[in-house]
Amino acid sequence: MSKIKELENYVKDVLLSLNYEIDNVVFEDCSIPLLGQFQLNFAMGLAKKYGKNPRDIASEVVSKLDSRFTSINVAGPGFINFKLSDEFLISYANEYIESFEKNIDYEEKKTIIVDYGGANAAKALHVGHMRSANIGEANKRLIKLFGHHVISDVHLGDLGRQAGMLISELMVEQPNLPFFNKDYKGPYPKINLTKDDLGRMYPKASMAAKSSEERMEQVREITAEIDRGNASYTELWRQIVDISKPLIKEVYDKLNCTFDLWNGELSSMQYVDDTMKIMKNYLYESEGALVIDVKEESDKTEIPPLIVIKSNGTTVYGTRDLATLYERVKEYNPSEIWYFTDQRQALYFEQVFRASYKTGLVNSSTKLKHFGFGTINGADGKPYKTRDGGVMELSSLISLLRAEVLKKVKEENNNEETVEKITIATLKYSDLLPFREIDYIFDPIKFASLEGKTGPYILYSIVRIKSVLKKTDISNAKFKNIFNDDIRNILVLLLKLPKILTRSYKDAAPSYIADYVYDLASLFNKFYGSTNIINEKEEINKETSVALLKFVYSILHNLLYILAIDEVEKM
Repeated sequence: MSKIKELENYVKDVLLSLNYEIDNVVFEDCSIPLLGQFQLNFAMGLAKKYGKNPRDIASEVVSKLDSRFTSINVAGPGFINFKLSDEFLISYANEYIESFEKNIDYEEKKTIIVDYGGANAAKALHVGHMRSANIGEANKRLIKLFGHHVISDVHLGDLGRQAGMLISELMVEQPNLPFFNKDYKGPYPKINLTKDDLGRMYPKASMAAKSSEERMEQVREITAEIDRGNASYTELWRQIVDISKPLIKEVYDKLNCTFDLWNGELSSMQYVDDTMKIMKNYLYESEGALVIDVKEESDKTEIPPLIVIKSNGTTVYGTRDLATLYERVKEYNPSEIWYFTDQRQALYFEQVFRASYKTGLVNSSTKLKHFGFGTINGADGKPYKTRDGGVMELSSLISLLRAEVLKKVKEENNNEETVEKITIATLKYSDLLPFREIDYIFDPIKFASLEGKTGPYILYSIVRIKSVLKKTDISNAKFKNIFNDDIRNILVLLLKLPKILTRSYKDAAPSYIADYVYDLASLFNKFYGSTNIINEKEEINKETSVALLKFVYSILHNLLYILAIDEVEKM
C-alpha cells in the first residue's frame, strides 16, 4: 500500500472512531495553495447524511489528526486544508527513495490481453499506427506494473484487399508460379520476394486496380478465394505476410513496442466455424447477409445490427474479431481484453462486444474494453497528410522530426544512436501527452524544442541530473532536512505519484503520466537553478540535495520506461 493511501486510510479510521461511516477518504489538491498542500472535502456529504453542520464535523476530525498533519485549517462550508510535516516528508522520502514499487496500490492479479498495433501486412505503417502502438505499449507496461499477467497481441490486418492486390500483381509479374496452376499437386515452393518488391508492388497494383474495373474484380475474387480457404492463394499470401512481418517489427522496435503474439485476421479463420456454431441461433438473414441484432432497450441512439457473414458467404472484420475472441477465451481465459484503436471505431466495437455477450461467446465475467484515440492532424486540423495529400507513412514522419531534432542537438553529441533516441522520445512524448481521445496537431518544430512540454526537455532534465550525480561522492545519500520550498514541493509531488499511476491505469491514459513527468522535471529544474549542489558547503544540505536528485531520477527513469522512452547520456 502506498504512503498516501495509508494516510487516507488513517483519516478514514479517524472518521469511523467518531462514528461517521464513509467508503473512502481522498486527498485532493488544495484549491488555494496558500491554505495547504491537500484538501479533504467529505464534511458536506457527511453533514447531509447525519444532519449536522459540516464545519462542526470538520472541526471534530481536525482535533483528532496526529502530528503528521500541520497548518490545518477549516475553510468555507467545511473544507479541511492541511500540510504534511517536514518530519513526515523526510521519513517518507528515505523509505521510498530506492523502492519505486511502493508507489503501486496493487489489485488482485488478473490476466489481461492487450490488442494494439493493427498494422496491415505487406503495407507500410502510417501515422495512425503510431498512436495505437504508443498508447498500447504504455498501457501494457502500466498493467504489468500493477502486477497483472499481460498478453500483448499485434493483431495484424493480414486478410483483406491488400492480399488480392499483391497476388494479382504477382500474376502479372510471375505468371508461371505454381500457385496459379490449378493442376499443380505438389508442395508449394518458397517465393523469392524482398521488402523492396513489396514496397514497389502494392502501389503499382493499387493504381492498376483503380484504372481497370477488370483488374479490381480480379482483386476482389482473389480476396474472396482466400477467405473461402483456397489452398494455393492462402499459402502464397501466408508467405507474403511472413516476408512483411520482420519489416513491421522493425518499425515497432524503433518505437520500443513489443508483442507476445503476432496473430492476425488470417490466424482467426480456423475458428470461424466454431464461432458460427455458437452464434447460429442468433443470426438472421438481411439482404442476403447474416446479421445479429445488438440493440438494447436502454439505447438512446440507434445501434444497427452487426453483419457477420456477407451476402457472398465471405467473412468481414466482425466475423474475424468474433473468431479472435473465441480463440482468446479458449486459449487464455482472460479476465479482461483491452482494445486500442481509433475512436471512430467505438460503435463497431460496441456491436462486437454486445454480440459476444449475447451469444455466450464470451462470459459476462470477462470484461471487454475499447479505448479509442483521436487523430494526428496537420496545421489545417485535418488528419496528417503528405504534401500531395496522401496518407503519410510513419517512417516519413520520423524522418521529418529527425531533421528538426538535428537542429537542436549539439554538434559534438550528434551521433546516430543519440539522435535516434531523441527523435523517438520527441515523437512518443508528443503523442502520449494529449489525453488519448483528443485529436492533436503535429508540430515538428514545437515538439523538438528544448523548452516546454517536450520529449527533449524531459531528456535534457535527466541528462542534467545524471551529470551532477557523477560529480558527487556521496554514495548512500539520505534526506536529512528540507532547507527550501523547492525540496518540499518536490516531495509533495512525489507523494502524489501513486494516485497518478492508479488514475492512468484505470483510465488507460498514459497522458497523466506524461503530464506528471513534465511537472516533476520542471520542479527539479527550478531547484537546480536556485541551488549550487556541487559547491554546497553545508554537508547536511549537500547530502539532502544528492538524495533528492537520486529520488527524482529514479521516478523519472521508471516513468519513462512505462512510456517506452529511452534516456540519453548527452544532449
